[in-house]
Amino acid sequence: MTRAFTFTPADGVPPAVAPFAHATAAGQTLYVTGQMPTDTTGAVIGDDVATQTDQVLANLLRVTELCGGGLADVVSVRAFLLDWNDYAAFNAAYAPWFPDRLPSRTCVGTTGLAVGALVEIDWVCWREGGWG
Repeated sequence: MTRAFTFTPADGVPPAVAPFAHATAAGQTLYVTGQMPTDTTGAVIGDDVATQTDQVLANLLRVTELCGGGLADVVSVRAFLLDWNDYAAFNAAYAPWFPDRLPSRTCVGTTGLAVGALVEIDWVCWREGGWG
């Protein structure tokens, strides 16, 4: 059984930039759609990868919380960087979000991201008992 979760800025989630669910649960697994470094007005936050990474992770966490989870449920992360030269700064901003246990992660460079972002991240969560 699957369930799609869609939220609005009133829920503390940035507006969608395309037609998608913010997250989809399939049994005990939650797939959280890639987030951009935007706030609830849709404005891009920060002009450096560290600031944008923090905003993206905050957005991912908010969606996960609305689905009933948290950082401890994150098992896999995929990150996309516009400039591979930002890799060290990205890692420095990313690591503090997972002080107890790092999830598995893939990080790739790309030639373009929506809304002029420097970083986009999605993640997969797992929890016993399912979601929402």
